Amino acid sequence: MMQAYYTGISGMQSSSYGIDVVSDNLANENTTGFRGSNYEFSSLFEDALSATDGSVTSDSTGMGSRLQATPMMEASGTYTNTDRNTDLAIIGDGWFGVENNGSVAYTRDGAFGFDSNSNLVTNEGEYVLGTMGGNISDDNILTEQLDSVALGNVEQQDKLSFPNTLYYPSQATTVAEFSGNIGSVGDGEVQSMSTGVVDAEGTTNELRLEFQAVDPQPDSGSQWSVTATTKSRDGETIYATETGLVSFDEQGALISNTLMTIDNNGSTVSIDLGSNFDGIVSLDNAGITSSSTADGFAGGDLIGYDINQDGEVIASFDNGQQSSVGQIAVYHFQNDQGLDRLSGTQFSASSNSGKAMFYQDAEGNNVIGATLSTNQLEGSNVDITYGLTDLIILQRSYDANSKSITTADEMLQKALDMGA
Repeated sequence: MMQAYYTGISGMQSSSYGIDVVSDNLANENTTGFRGSNYEFSSLFEDALSATDGSVTSDSTGMGSRLQATPMMEASGTYTNTDRNTDLAIIGDGWFGVENNGSVAYTRDGAFGFDSNSNLVTNEGEYVLGTMGGNISDDNILTEQLDSVALGNVEQQDKLSFPNTLYYPSQATTVAEFSGNIGSVGDGEVQSMSTGVVDAEGTTNELRLEFQAVDPQPDSGSQWSVTATTKSRDGETIYATETGLVSFDEQGALISNTLMTIDNNGSTVSIDLGSNFDGIVSLDNAGITSSSTADGFAGGDLIGYDINQDGEVIASFDNGQQSSVGQIAVYHFQNDQGLDRLSGTQFSASSNSGKAMFYQDAEGNNVIGATLSTNQLEGSNVDITYGLTDLIILQRSYDANSKSITTADEMLQKALDMGA
């Protein structure tokens, strides 16, 4: 009968611990990035019941139960849309890394933003970890346009800091390409086309071409004189004028061109008119058309930062240019359930979880190994329906163990009365 006391008490304790776990899960049902806990019970020592002939039967009597472990639930939570482009959700396996009192904590809570010092931080002000592109100078000038930033090694991750103001320096035009139909020599009209070209000072000027049929024309095909002029947008300043001759065959395909380059306020621009039917053509009974493109661009100021699904932080500028400036790190573990819980949303590595690591692609480059969804947050992975059901079961278990103590007490009282 004394054993019944111990069994009932341990059962009540176990059920009480389970109720605490489930209650904590339910209380955080709306917490962003929360990872719920399960509960696992184990039996205390058991005594085997032997038959009269000395053989051991399959029956046993236990000494109660205890809470063995509270493993983390690994299922993903629900995803909700937000209006902040710095809110991130991990689709798949992985953890964000944040700096927590000098050490690294791991979380699925991607509610990030920028603090007053332009650091990417959590709502609690903890620094989000990743790899900087190294292409921003101390005076906030972009030094290199990057398509992507390579993710460094695990131990090399640092806080991500991006300036509020960033300048994209201008790039002078080196090549201007023209295409289109200037018509036939019989039209007798001057045909023109133009494009914007950027000089070394970052100013956009105009490069204008004018085509006029020569007289007399060759016996076969056609020839046109072409005059190229670079001038300021307002037309008040002319920087250079060059002339050349373009020749076409009987079908109107370009076969030669003597206009090669022109000066653009100190910068040399190559003029590409194409060849054959790829570029400038002289076709009869076809509409007059023109098209032009030029490399180079004027300088631009920062519009803002965006984060793509690969975790790249992209800076966008008002000159239409973009560049990657950082890479958010996503960590992985051999055993996620082995992580030590720091809070409902943050965990730390342990000997059971193994060290944090990065996935690698076929070439051995570190990759995030997941997809990041912007303007979304991952909610709690607690299912309130199952939580309430578990709460009822644990409450019934608590009541049953409490009843066993009452029954044992009544039996002991009767035994004492019989002895009296």
